[in-house]
Amino acid sequence: MITIMGITGQVGGALARNLLADKLRVRAVVRNTVKAAAWEKQGCELAIADAGDVEALTTAFAGSDAVFVLLPPIFDPTPGFPETLRNVDALHAALMLARPKRVVCLSTIGAQAAQDNLLRQLQIMEQRFASLPMPVAYIRAAWFMENSFWDIEPAKTTGVISSFLQPLDKPVPMVATVDIARLAAKLLQEEWSGKRIMELEGPCRITPNEIAVDFSRLLDKPVRMQIVPRNTWESLFRSQGMSNPLPRMQMLDGFNQGWIEFEAKPGGQAEHLTGTTTFDQVITEKLALN
Repeated sequence: MITIMGITGQVGGALARNLLADKLRVRAVVRNTVKAAAWEKQGCELAIADAGDVEALTTAFAGSDAVFVLLPPIFDPTPGFPETLRNVDALHAALMLARPKRVVCLSTIGAQAAQDNLLRQLQIMEQRFASLPMPVAYIRAAWFMENSFWDIEPAKTTGVISSFLQPLDKPVPMVATVDIARLAAKLLQEEWSGKRIMELEGPCRITPNEIAVDFSRLLDKPVRMQIVPRNTWESLFRSQGMSNPLPRMQMLDGFNQGWIEFEAKPGGQAEHLTGTTTFDQVITEKLALN
């Protein structure tokens, strides 16, 4: 039995499809069975648990050969990340009680960064899980290519995409969620000892300007990037309902200034891998579905 969190999201859904295609038994940890009903029809067992509920998580993880942990994303965290600390502690306790044979976690590029930012939540998870007795692998994934799905509508309607990634000619490490899922499916079925860090990005790095060129070609109309000035971010994010936009702003600063990066180096612990799915493929498939 392989138990996975986040089946209703992009990574979790793609992972479930991979595992089911391999004829494996899959248990999905969900908060709402209605949203996951389609997965139950495809053969997944459903377990209801909130990320902060130790008892429910322990029941969900029990009897698992492997568990895929996807920490619930909190984009507008309370200062100090108390919500994340609660969830990470609950997950750690449940894994200690359930004792699966191995654990695979979705982490992030820059999880090792010393500077405060939104991605610190994954660093908290990595540091807390260091004491788990079973083998644990962390997939430190690059910026999701699928984040550009939000750009499709403005590209179509105005031909202008607002970019928080800047300068516009700076290459950004990106990866497709299907490549993350393939790696996770492979790791969940492998055996290893100790802790592993798997850094994953796509075939090539992409600049915001190159994204605009791709959209121009795929939509057959002129599309350009437009920088969102740094001094407008806080008021903009607050107008969108955020109470604590600073961690998000710091994360964007990290990508733009280069301190959110991979740490793989010769002789280091991290393994650096490259996916095969291109940005063009991701956007082309999405446009075909719209």
